[in-house]
Amino acid sequence: MSAECSSYLNTDKVLVSGFSCPRTGGDARAVYCCGFQDVKYCCDDPHSFFPYEHSYMWWLSVGALVGLSIAAVVLFAFIITVSVLCYLFISTKPRSKLDTGLSLQMAGKTSC
Repeated sequence: MSAECSSYLNTDKVLVSGFSCPRTGGDARAVYCCGFQDVKYCCDDPHSFFPYEHSYMWWLSVGALVGLSIAAVVLFAFIITVSVLCYLFISTKPRSKLDTGLSLQMAGKTSC
């Protein structure tokens, strides 16, 4: 079984001539023509979209996990700080009311 990859223009607008899969000296299992309009290659999976190994995806995942971990630590520190400040604000309030020197009386009926 073999497949034909037609010629195409790569990203640098250079014409790449067509070739058949599997390529000479290449992987014998790569019998399908895969890729896009600007890059074509032989592959062993007809549903393959990228000519790269998928290991780079792990680096993206590790980077995302590190970023999320840092964000979680910052959020946790913010919550702890706000909690401590609220506790200090509440605990340092005076327990008794200050005497203003004014005596409050109910307004009653006055006779004229």
